[in-house]
Amino acid sequence: MKPVKNHIFKPESMMMSYGYKPELSEGAIKCPIFQTSTFVFKSAEEGKAFFEVAYGIREQGAHEEMGLIYSRLNNPDLEILENRLCLWDQAEACAVFESGMSAITTVLLEFLKPGDLLLYSMPVYGGTDHFINTFLPKIGIHAIGFRPDMKSGEIDELVKKSGHADRLSMIFIETPANPTNTIVDISMCASIAQKYTQDQKVLIAVDNTYMGPLWQHPLQHGADLIMYSATKYIGGHSDVIAGAVLGNATLMKRVKTLRTFLGNMASPNTGWLLMRSLETLKVRMEQQAFNAQKVAAYLAAHPKVEKVYYLGLITEKSASYEVYKKQYTSPGAMLSFDIKGSEKEAFLFLNNLKLIQLAVSLGSTESLAEHPASMTHAGIEPLNRIEMGITDSLIRISVGVENYEDLIWDIQQALDYV
Repeated sequence: MKPVKNHIFKPESMMMSYGYKPELSEGAIKCPIFQTSTFVFKSAEEGKAFFEVAYGIREQGAHEEMGLIYSRLNNPDLEILENRLCLWDQAEACAVFESGMSAITTVLLEFLKPGDLLLYSMPVYGGTDHFINTFLPKIGIHAIGFRPDMKSGEIDELVKKSGHADRLSMIFIETPANPTNTIVDISMCASIAQKYTQDQKVLIAVDNTYMGPLWQHPLQHGADLIMYSATKYIGGHSDVIAGAVLGNATLMKRVKTLRTFLGNMASPNTGWLLMRSLETLKVRMEQQAFNAQKVAAYLAAHPKVEKVYYLGLITEKSASYEVYKKQYTSPGAMLSFDIKGSEKEAFLFLNNLKLIQLAVSLGSTESLAEHPASMTHAGIEPLNRIEMGITDSLIRISVGVENYEDLIWDIQQALDYV
């Protein structure tokens, strides 16, 4: 971008050009795909200087520009993408990964060690739940979950009863929760973290996938790290798998260092695809949210629907209303509902959709529907799953950019089969 005085552009205006210099790429208006494994140094001295910074041997100079070394460490497509992602959440630094799970697992592995306690909200995405409850115990990390409706004092009691209160190292939050849309007060969790912070800060890590970078900004409410499955709204076209982590420079240096040695960075092609998608992020997400509000209102009034879980239907009388108004700028485009009946009725509905696709994932241009209990959250122990509200009658819909009247028609005719 050309320098501008006395005006600050909105993020959506900067997605086309921020961080990219056309003169370095033959004047190409769009950043090319830098499909290369390694980069040439101008001199041995330059190569030495780049590696000193990359491996933390010394700090980068105030006016020193970090050069390119190897695409496992840095690549123009990834660096420009990371700079643009920072704009939405007002973060100091970002790291892009090859998947949302690699982003989440890298954060957990970097900031937790044997003996530590992880406090996490329930439910979380099925893959995250599996990693927390199946893999982390293998390396001596303890984990306890709390329900989104719990008050600060109740969560405090859980931590104390765990027997590991002195080793609480991180609070991991997914808000809104997948697939129930329950929300967690980030600032309340930050207060709990502060209470247990001693020599080392208890970190707040938020999976913000459901809201994308547009509708919730966790860093502004006390979070330390934000994680995304960039496959979802950031990618938005069901054609790329990626993840991202954002936070302050100090924490992100640790995240990037572990990414370097785990080798789970995204490819240049993935970086290029995500840059393309960022250009339409706001218009896509706003249309999806508009459609979702129409669909949620229709479902809420349908006699074959027991209950709809959607942020836009939270009433002022609800205990979570204040948190909703404080944390979110939109009700979003994800909704779930309990169909009257059980798995049989849910499957009848899903099997008779014509326009909405029966598939997992979310946040894409096409609308998707799935059955969490038997699909995305099938790995969660059944009793725990039911306690979280993930019953056999629950159906999740990710609303796309289609005409909302067509979506409602499709839902109506599918419900007629039930």
